[in-house]
Amino acid sequence: MGCAVNGPGEAREADYAICGGKRLGAIYKKGKHIKTVPEKDLVKELIKLIQ
Repeated sequence: MGCAVNGPGEAREADYAICGGKRLGAIYKKGKHIKTVPEKDLVKELIKLIQ
């Protein structure tokens, strides 16, 4: 999990990663951006992707 500034770089080393910003969050899988979702849905969408 990272911030909007450092998160994308940190996501390169993770199987799954989330980065939060201004009411939005980005989800990454193996360093590639998968989707951007509202902050309130971020964890739910990450879990769906992992399952």
